[in-house]
Amino acid sequence: MSDLIIGEDGLARCAWSAGVPEYRVYHDQEWGTPLRGDDALFERVSLEAFQSGLSWITILRKRPAFRAAFAGFHLESVAAFGPADVERLLNDAGIVRNRSKIEATLHNARVALELPGGLSALLWSYAPEPGSRPRPAGRADVPATSAESVAMAKALKKRGLRFVGPTTAYALMQATGMVDDHLAGCHVAARAL
Repeated sequence: MSDLIIGEDGLARCAWSAGVPEYRVYHDQEWGTPLRGDDALFERVSLEAFQSGLSWITILRKRPAFRAAFAGFHLESVAAFGPADVERLLNDAGIVRNRSKIEATLHNARVALELPGGLSALLWSYAPEPGSRPRPAGRADVPATSAESVAMAKALKKRGLRFVGPTTAYALMQATGMVDDHLAGCHVAARAL
């Protein structure tokens, strides 16, 4: 498979977006778009954690159920969840029912509420300078981690967050536009940070 594909609309896209319609929509409208806000980034941190060990398409397809189950990822609401909510979530077939990941999500909400300046400010403090590196020429040029994602993961773990390793942190950076890993030639232009 080529690193870029040409869609039926004649537009070049990163090849990973081929195959299922959800990937194409996610690629074109969301992936790499700068995202800010504590609740919005808490959702992404949580979904990246739930994705660990699974395919991203599983999470994309379950995202509406995740949002319903986790009160729209509203930090204060999730932080207030208790043992009965854990049991409710473990019985919710619409989400990934992993006790460790569910408990980590509730714990991470509580930690995020205590962060000076908020979760969004902390995460974005690890974003590299816009334009500091060229868009990757091909898949081989897209790293699984970076110095910034390693530093972000260490900072998050130091503050007590769970399921936030360097690879998860880098995926978060890609998804939320902290880095632009759309391949050179992809129709999705770098978006303003």
